[in-house]
Amino acid sequence: MRVNHYLEDKLLLFEITEELDHHEVERIRKRADYEIQRVMPKKVIFDFKKVSFMDSAGIGLIVGRYKFANLYGANTELINVNEKVRKIFEMSGVLKIIPIIDNYGSERIG
Repeated sequence: MRVNHYLEDKLLLFEITEELDHHEVERIRKRADYEIQRVMPKKVIFDFKKVSFMDSAGIGLIVGRYKFANLYGANTELINVNEKVRKIFEMSGVLKIIPIIDNYGSERIG
């Protein structure tokens, strides 16, 4: 997972580069929580551009980070979500609390 922090926008971007399954989630969770506490951003964005698979552990990861970021006053958004992963988010109800943003800061995220 790559992490980018944009100070001028108080934005923390997590580019997930692994499949979100139970094997990877714990490592990603620890890193994300550390970065959220360290940076205390206004917005946390999870970039799914390189995610081709996600199971229920991935849903738990995202919902948990949403709650954790919220404790620090940050909003959470998702970007670059493919159709397969989007359907999982829709069926789980995640999209009722965390929006998918199309094209947010594409000049920065590239």
